[in-house]
Amino acid sequence: MSDYVQTSVRNHIGFITLDRPKALNSLSLAMVRAITATLLAWREDAGVSAVFIHSSSEKAFCAGGDIRFFYDVGTAGPTGDSALLEDFFTEEYALNHLIHFYPKPYVALMNGVVMGGGMGIAQAGEGCRLRIVTERTKMAMPEVNIGLFPDVGGGYFLSRTPGQTGTYLGLTGEIITAADALYTGLADVYIPTAELPALMEMMTTEPGKDLRARIRDFAAAFASQVTADKSTLAQYRAIIDRHFAGNDAKAIAASLVSDPHPFAQQAAAVMQKRSPLLMSVTLEQLRRGISLSVADCLRMERTMVRHCFQHGEVLEGVRALVVAKDNAPQWQPANLAEVTTEMVQAFFAEVWPGYAHPLRYLD
Repeated sequence: MSDYVQTSVRNHIGFITLDRPKALNSLSLAMVRAITATLLAWREDAGVSAVFIHSSSEKAFCAGGDIRFFYDVGTAGPTGDSALLEDFFTEEYALNHLIHFYPKPYVALMNGVVMGGGMGIAQAGEGCRLRIVTERTKMAMPEVNIGLFPDVGGGYFLSRTPGQTGTYLGLTGEIITAADALYTGLADVYIPTAELPALMEMMTTEPGKDLRARIRDFAAAFASQVTADKSTLAQYRAIIDRHFAGNDAKAIAASLVSDPHPFAQQAAAVMQKRSPLLMSVTLEQLRRGISLSVADCLRMERTMVRHCFQHGEVLEGVRALVVAKDNAPQWQPANLAEVTTEMVQAFFAEVWPGYAHPLRYLD
């Protein structure tokens, strides 16, 4: 278990509290294992009718995986300690798979920063999940900023957002708010932070079997505060769909540059800072993901992440962002014009043919 994951059962609801505030609840391997063990135990426990996962801090639900750990392990030797990286990503993706098919209501309170791995443990699941956002929600899949791609099932949930909004989010890594999350289907209900104590009181004291219905009823009073007209993505949907509809990242960037609209220019400027190779890989991932099941998306991403660490782009991205903090990554290749189809397709080739897939013990 992990000191950073607290659990309790109240009123037949299993509460998982992420409690690593100094690191914005970035997921360690121990945290992944603790959440997995808890969910597996509660899955068979008749005394637990639903799960509610949240944070002890208002600053962040979960900022993602522990990227400094990735860097330290990946640069530990000539080839890094691949066993630890294997363990982390194998078990993280297996956790995402477990949540997706969890048989009991699974509710995530996405208050504060919700990025990367945090999205994985909040977005997984469909039939039994409920995702809450607040005015503090800052949501993103910013992996292209560190030479990675939107993993933890990002190929599945980003490819299923309206129009090309998921492509925009994946290629730019931009942060969105509660209204955007609701508009894109990445959240279900809005509750102001001032009402969260009342929400907790309702959940822990009032009887009722369907937790999701009770929360939806509670949130109904606040729905008018986050209508589509408050969503930036809704406002600029036509621009996003026009420029991000293609299958070539270089063409998308050129299209944005040619558009004088401030939103298009901002997107173009952001893309110039991201990894050219991983933007191209992300685009291919999202185009493939639309026709794949969540399990197949996770298997695909498990292959992709191995290539990322073998290539080294992610290590350079983390170095620039959190180690040297110079914000000057030396991307390879340096620009989209140098990215070839062969480079992109290589990220989808089996690294070690015959290796057991990461969901082997959950199938």
